[in-house]
Amino acid sequence: MYYAQVNQLTHHPSRTMIVIGNGQIMATPSSVQLQIEVQTQGNHVQGPQQENAAIMNEVMQSLIAFGIPREQIQTASYTITPLYNFEDGKQIFNGYEVVNAISVNVSDTNDLGLIIDTAVENGANRITNIQFKMDHTDAYYQQALSLALQNAQLKAKTIAETMHLPLQPLPVEIVEEQANTPILYRSMTVSSGITPIEQGQIAIDATVRVKFQY
Repeated sequence: MYYAQVNQLTHHPSRTMIVIGNGQIMATPSSVQLQIEVQTQGNHVQGPQQENAAIMNEVMQSLIAFGIPREQIQTASYTITPLYNFEDGKQIFNGYEVVNAISVNVSDTNDLGLIIDTAVENGANRITNIQFKMDHTDAYYQQALSLALQNAQLKAKTIAETMHLPLQPLPVEIVEEQANTPILYRSMTVSSGITPIEQGQIAIDATVRVKFQY
């Protein structure tokens, strides 16, 4: 009896690998935001309130005279807090503390040290929340994203060559991971003399998850 020979193709199931690609671009900050505070204390609330208002007015006028536009100065917080001491387990009233904080946006980061000194010379006694920022991050992020994709391809190629796998060069799936807004934070206490501030650089990161077939 004659039987026709049927060619049977061996089916190889699709196999995939997933790699994580990372890219980073370092950029110089283009602006900075800081918080300038005036803290006053007194036995009666009216005293530190009035003193605080006078000092903060001097601070704000000095910043405006320095060249900071008024619209870049904004009240961040204003608090009046009763103070207490504890003696022999008893709570003893010790007056009031008034804290007035303003947020200042500075376009030229090179002026930051002089701005801090100007505020301190005119009565500010606390500087907090120095935040170096990038005003336009999209172009830098695109560069970081390109590096992340290249990094993913290189990882996949390395794995394939090491394991002797027939890697398909084009990925079958690319997922962009969520990126965080790059902000560089610094905090400091005030000091005399010219205040040195190192702005450093901001890292802008991109991450992708890429799937390849082999």
